Amino acid sequence: MTGDDKIRRAFQNQNWHEIKVSDSWAIFKIMAEFVDGFEKLAKIGPCVSIFGSARTKNENPYYEMAVECGRLLSEQGYGVISGGGPGIMEAANKGAYEAGGKSVGLNIDLPFEQFHNKYIDRDKLLEFDYFFVRKVMFMKYSQGFIVLPGGFGTLDESFEAITLIQTGKIARFPIVFVGVDYWKGLFEWVEKTMLGKENNISPDDLNLYRLVDTPEEACEHIFRFYNKYLLKPNF
Repeated sequence: MTGDDKIRRAFQNQNWHEIKVSDSWAIFKIMAEFVDGFEKLAKIGPCVSIFGSARTKNENPYYEMAVECGRLLSEQGYGVISGGGPGIMEAANKGAYEAGGKSVGLNIDLPFEQFHNKYIDRDKLLEFDYFFVRKVMFMKYSQGFIVLPGGFGTLDESFEAITLIQTGKIARFPIVFVGVDYWKGLFEWVEKTMLGKENNISPDDLNLYRLVDTPEEACEHIFRFYNKYLLKPNF
């Protein structure tokens, strides 16, 4: 179905019965995704999610950085969660898998990303149709986020985490953006415009995340955080 077809279908008249039946089945599907996710992820233990673009190629330096992040985290006993697809996600799972750690994939069906990568543990692969259910799993079962360069999805997931911590809806945990050259323009705007010009956030909110350049710095920030604070559930 093309984008135009979806728009036309959304504006078609539907009777109350059709809407009710469709919504009822959607509720059961959503419930099933939540139950499956809770049952599988609750058994894994402390994990760190690694985010980044599905389009990053193997020869890209950021791919290798994601592999190294997965390896370093696994060597310290953390499970690694990714979005389950190719690119940075594959690299994160590869690092965890090759280091003998727990490698988790929360895959979602997308037009250009319809397959999960081969480095996910068989019993730790989850498939989702709904982005919002998938994001709940990231937030609930991650003790930290490492964010490598990505697109709108990466921004969505990382700023969701920042917002939930800022508003006190989940426990504080470390969020690290890797690649200062990639991210500095965005966060300069956050500081100068969002905070300095419009006063839409608080100065303390700038401490909710950190920018670094290497996998070692990213992982060390997470390790230091949990040397100081005990692990807490996010929900």
